[in-house]
Amino acid sequence: MTTAAEPAGDVGPLRVECAVAAVGVVVPPGTSILEAVRRAGLEVPAACPDGSCGACETRVLQGEPDHRDGILTADERAFGETMMICVSRARTPRLVLDL
Repeated sequence: MTTAAEPAGDVGPLRVECAVAAVGVVVPPGTSILEAVRRAGLEVPAACPDGSCGACETRVLQGEPDHRDGILTADERAFGETMMICVSRARTPRLVLDL
């Protein structure tokens, strides 16, 4: 029996694998994915901190994003191919991103 993914929200840490850089990052509650990957040494563009510009849009290779941006359409959110890493989290405990 399979169950729907539950929102991980900010309750616990999120594991993010950066596929291109071959870097794994633990994103604690209250920290954005963008902030965590930058702390790990990745240079990721971002022009705003609130998911309104689209500069940090990142392709999702595995996992289910919890979209919290104001850019993606409902269809784009449902498809789950990209996410804004400055504000969004995950509905799964792990994401693999094209970073």
